[in-house]
Amino acid sequence: MQSFSIAELILAGFTRHYQLFQSITQQTGHAFAMQEWSAIQQLSKSRISHYDRRVDETIDRLKASLPCTKLNEPLWHQIKQDYLALLSFHPQAELAETFYNSVFCRLFHRRYFNNDFIFVETTLKDAPALPIEAEYRSYFPVVSGLKPTIKEIIKHIEFKCKFNNLDRDIKLLMKAFIRQAPNTHHKSYMMRFDILQAPFYRNKGAYIIGRVVSKSGVQPFIISVLHHLEGGLYIDALLTNSSQMRVIFGFARAYFMVETHAPSALMRFLNQLMPNKTPAELYNALGFHKQGKTEFYREFLAHLNNSDDKFAIAPGTPGMVMMVFTLPHFPYVFKVIKDNFAESKPFGRDTVLERYQLVKNHDRVGRMADTIEYSDVVIPKNRIEPCLLEQLNNTIADSMYDEGDMLVIKHLYIERRMTPLNLYLQNADQKQTEYVMRDYGLAIKEMLQANIFPGDMLLKNFGVSKHQRVIFYDYDEVQYLTNMKFRDMPKTDLTDLYCGMDEHSAAPQDVFPEQLCTFVLTNPTLRAIFEQTHPELLTANYWQQAQRDIKNKVVKHVYPYPQSQRFTHLDKIKKERREH
Repeated sequence: MQSFSIAELILAGFTRHYQLFQSITQQTGHAFAMQEWSAIQQLSKSRISHYDRRVDETIDRLKASLPCTKLNEPLWHQIKQDYLALLSFHPQAELAETFYNSVFCRLFHRRYFNNDFIFVETTLKDAPALPIEAEYRSYFPVVSGLKPTIKEIIKHIEFKCKFNNLDRDIKLLMKAFIRQAPNTHHKSYMMRFDILQAPFYRNKGAYIIGRVVSKSGVQPFIISVLHHLEGGLYIDALLTNSSQMRVIFGFARAYFMVETHAPSALMRFLNQLMPNKTPAELYNALGFHKQGKTEFYREFLAHLNNSDDKFAIAPGTPGMVMMVFTLPHFPYVFKVIKDNFAESKPFGRDTVLERYQLVKNHDRVGRMADTIEYSDVVIPKNRIEPCLLEQLNNTIADSMYDEGDMLVIKHLYIERRMTPLNLYLQNADQKQTEYVMRDYGLAIKEMLQANIFPGDMLLKNFGVSKHQRVIFYDYDEVQYLTNMKFRDMPKTDLTDLYCGMDEHSAAPQDVFPEQLCTFVLTNPTLRAIFEQTHPELLTANYWQQAQRDIKNKVVKHVYPYPQSQRFTHLDKIKKERREH
């Protein structure tokens, strides 16, 4: 085959991938309208594994047409140039670059992973950017007035089902805008709305995302839409606070399901609304986690080239399964499975891999950190602290090898760095302590609602994010909640002792919630806070009821914003004030 034909073959593989990816995404709107929550979860899960299957298909087609066992350097150099020409006006060019990288890297040795053969650096940075206008529609209240304009926006979103009381919702929305963003309180003829054309779906919620443009500047916003218990949709909340918006797009949440023809344009629009979010984070949030992985690696290489900090052991209590290290000025941690586990971990490497993949495919409900998985990561030895290098040699020797001045790690996970909860509490004042301990209990409860049993609930396995959210990050003991057996502690009497009976014997899946405070919360102050705020978590019945809810397909909505932002909550406050 000629180089151009091979380039076309690889691009055809990407085209098939993207068409199927969008086809899966498109089904979400119907599932949301019909309240088929399990279908949405399944669509989200299937989309994650979809990419690798398409790459494998493309490689099979290539191998059938071309001997690929040995690299023909002049040929593949030309293939890349031809492929680049095909991307000149491609609406998903950056994703197509990543797809090409995936195909090439599975075919050939790592020594060829450079810009001569793959897109280590994007070639699109100097190309004309796709106009972000391709992804949003503008509305002008000066034409027909504010309320009719908002109705028009809702109509164009096409939720495939009616609202319960749209007029009421619009009134609440307008009042919320005035209260939250007073700078946008202009006459209707002095503003413009830019609204992303497709709704963002996740779990039981849908989101309208846009911005108000006025003489005061630009005000981003997110509108949350849910199903009403009495039928139809309703607007549940308006978010204009940038911190809350970033949490909704956070690294501990499931990927959004959203249709897009020009992902780079959509990403740049969102980046204008949330400037602190990196392209990697935004591509991940949009469900393009392979592109997010590519963007992250470019950020990592840029950091190495423009800094001199050295890899060091990550702060916190050393784990029994993972060796964890970090770069002080890079906000992530690197995790490698140890060669040998402590005796208290009765499982092996394959189990750890499966459990990390379980979390990747699952709804993380804002309480479990996303992981980026890499193979053959190259680290300059002169950027590794001597004490860390010694630890790596002692704990993960089977997972790495030397290449002169470089150390190659065969497999690792990368997560957003947080302050371990046990370390955070050492320096927290009373108010901070009470807040994070309450949030620790909420994190456990929300994971239970998603059918996740965290396993090891020690404080060291949770982190505190920069938004002061408690997030779980150690997955080696994660299991489905429904696979566990929750029991009350048996009451032992003297007769049992004399007879030599052991009523405390437990099977591997047995869990005694009463022991949570005994083994996890040994500090009396922390224990008292937890017992006061979450006493139900210490009873087997609470965990058993969570299991029954899951088995009965009761899907609870975990709100990614404070209850105080909900319109129903605000209405309740107003009603109580009137009654008093």
